[in-house]
Amino acid sequence: MAEHFDVLIIGAGLSGIGAAWRLQQARPGTRYAILEARDAIGGTWDLFRYPGVRSDSDMFTLGYPFRPWRGDKSLASGEQIRRYIVETAEEGGITPHIRFGARVAGADWSSARRRWNLTLADGSALSCDFLYACTGYYDYAKGYQPDFPGVGTFAGQLVHPQFWPDDLSYAGKRVVVIGSGATAVTLVPALAPSAAHVTMLQRSPTYMTVLPQRDPIADAARRVLPPAAASRVVRAKNVLMSQGFYQLARRRPQTARKLLRTVAVRRLGDEEYVDRHFNPVYDPWDQRLCVLPEGDLYEAVKSGRASVVTDRIASFVPEGIRLASGEVLEADIVVSATGLSLIPCGGVEVSLDGEPVDIGSRTAYRGLMLDGVPNLAYCIGYTNASWTLRADLSSRYVCRLLAYMARHGYAVATPKTARARSGMLRPRARSAVVSSRRASAAPIQ
Repeated sequence: MAEHFDVLIIGAGLSGIGAAWRLQQARPGTRYAILEARDAIGGTWDLFRYPGVRSDSDMFTLGYPFRPWRGDKSLASGEQIRRYIVETAEEGGITPHIRFGARVAGADWSSARRRWNLTLADGSALSCDFLYACTGYYDYAKGYQPDFPGVGTFAGQLVHPQFWPDDLSYAGKRVVVIGSGATAVTLVPALAPSAAHVTMLQRSPTYMTVLPQRDPIADAARRVLPPAAASRVVRAKNVLMSQGFYQLARRRPQTARKLLRTVAVRRLGDEEYVDRHFNPVYDPWDQRLCVLPEGDLYEAVKSGRASVVTDRIASFVPEGIRLASGEVLEADIVVSATGLSLIPCGGVEVSLDGEPVDIGSRTAYRGLMLDGVPNLAYCIGYTNASWTLRADLSSRYVCRLLAYMARHGYAVATPKTARARSGMLRPRARSAVVSSRRASAAPIQ
């Protein structure tokens, strides 16, 4: 017989450890386990090991509200974040609940037994009353790699940041980084001091914003307030500031554009260069802004160690990349910082009584459950603010849902769309319907 749990959490990254902390806090005595496919805690922050990997959100909001960030840097390195997650798991007594090397292949809901039956990649089985997928949204097995013409002719080395080789030497090498997102703008200034030259090749410009490595207000608050109180003050300040600029960008895009351009011109001292390579055609926050700690990318470009080229790739050639303009960018190493491959629920095959669930066709309920799928929640963070701000809200909601079900004697909670609810009777004892605000079912507090 499969080992049974009240709750199973998939993923021991930032979200999964936070979910376990909240579950222990709100529902003491809950029998739970965390299933982690890899052999270490940290998720994204354990997987990504490329040079300079860091947060692009401040740690006072990316960190957990129940365990304030106490590092000296507001924008922390990947290793600092990984260590913070590991220490949180150890301090909370969560680590013994983690099962490493436990990749969930399938999860099937049994209506008869009102439970999830999980099959692991090694063939073993587990079951639980409630399943919480804290797996993020991208595929750990592969990054997004465009089918570049002629890539097989390239005589140098092609690298994807998601799988950075430990033994890759770039000292004295000509490096081209394809892309201008968060990964690219992190890599370029990190590679520039050692490489012969680094070129950031972008198809179109991206908006950049400059933030300090240290937060002077946080430093001041820590000097006069207890750690928890200081963290709340700084967290609130950063949330208000980030949302204030976001609202400005949406309501007054030309003003926001002017502000960002002014910073770029001041840092680079070249208006023409800024207008050619840092002047997107879209409005600020139509896409996520990239954060430059202390303006490091601008400094690398200004020093001459790095440069930006805005063009399209015609094809790879033995010596590098031929652009649509005809220019050839010579390179010893090309880094394809072209993004991630998306995958829902960590690639777990979800089914209901043996019938596969097409996740993409389901309506999302509150951004954390799926219509018609019982006792299953997933955790996705914000895109225009720190991931953890929303991930923590989701975990707290799941805990409130479990408490509501226990309080009223319900065994099953299933979101239903308005169409699915039409003509439906109120749920019988030991079953519950999680519904929209317009539904007649009792709301979850």
